[in-house]
Amino acid sequence: MSSQQQTAVGGNTPRPLDGITVISMEHAIAAPFCTRQLADLGARVIKIERPGVGDFARGYDERVKGLASHFVWTNRSKESLTLDLKRPEARDVLGKLLQQADVLVQNLAPGAAARLGLSYEALAPDHPRLIVCDISGYGQGGDYQDKKAYDLLIQSESGFLSVTGSADQPAKAGCSISDIAAGMYAYSSILSSLLLRERTGQGCRLDVSMLESMVEWMGFPMYYAFDGAPQPQRAGAFHATIYPYGPFPVGDGSEVMLGLQNEREWAAFCKTVLQQPELATDERFNANSRRVANKEALRVLIVTVFAALTRDQVIARLEEAAIANASVNTMADVWQHPQLAQRARWRTVDSEAGALPALVPPASSSAFQPRMDPIPALGEHSAVILAELGYSETQVRAFAEQGII
Repeated sequence: MSSQQQTAVGGNTPRPLDGITVISMEHAIAAPFCTRQLADLGARVIKIERPGVGDFARGYDERVKGLASHFVWTNRSKESLTLDLKRPEARDVLGKLLQQADVLVQNLAPGAAARLGLSYEALAPDHPRLIVCDISGYGQGGDYQDKKAYDLLIQSESGFLSVTGSADQPAKAGCSISDIAAGMYAYSSILSSLLLRERTGQGCRLDVSMLESMVEWMGFPMYYAFDGAPQPQRAGAFHATIYPYGPFPVGDGSEVMLGLQNEREWAAFCKTVLQQPELATDERFNANSRRVANKEALRVLIVTVFAALTRDQVIARLEEAAIANASVNTMADVWQHPQLAQRARWRTVDSEAGALPALVPPASSSAFQPRMDPIPALGEHSAVILAELGYSETQVRAFAEQGII
């Protein structure tokens, strides 16, 4: 199906999570990323925020027309309700919300939700169909359960930093991969729990650990280092165990990323790209393990050839040889990426700062269009939600005056 056909699918068709209500006590990235994806599928997501302050990610920066980049990314299509949960009136509001909720998501500080009476064990007797998803750094139980956890700390704790960076210096990922990993596992686990509830009629508790999410992603380097074997060495932007696979400088001052997977590709690379077919059988390079062992000598040969070419010429040779390749793009390049434009992957969403571009969720469906509604201002929906719960305008004004909302 073409992008035009996908776009033409009726915007009024049912979405998978229409009718599902999610209450989220969330901040930063992991839980907001999870719940934004639930909203993409049609769920109503009510984001509980602290009056006057809100999700602290709102203050990370001002890069998007005065709004924070992290917040814009992870919070579209939600409703913002401010509640001071230390106040009994606010807890009454939350209690009424939970009566009609399907899912409760929280990534508060360890133990904070339980102290508010919002653990699964406390809620399940009165809300047997409720799915409670707790996202934390280290999960419940064990000596680490109360330890503070931020994305970079989990990148370190999970061993990710030990295999990422240059030989001399570890490097963090350029995006919040520990938060993203936990958010993705929370998202998929909530979906599976909703399916299970259709069969059993019962809710459940989900315990999502950032550490365990990242350790799952570390499966290859862990097994590579199985039973005391040496782990993969940090190799910068190059692959740690395959060569040539990484970025190479080109004569016009740019770089090209390329990767070889097998001996057939190596022979084609020598013949068509390097135009030195005899290298294919050179004993220094005629197997991947030998290319890795002699990569410095091979790198000199590749860079020498590329120095006389432009990026377009190198890519043309790589394409002719059917060698996988990519441009080393900046963020500015990605905003203007022709493939995203040609596949119509950008939409416009509203916000308190005006219209903003937003990427269509990556998994396109022929059955429905994802929900892509505005990014909420702090407390924007408080009055509407309270009115739905039966509170009068006078009560809502009083709550606002007293700092309850």
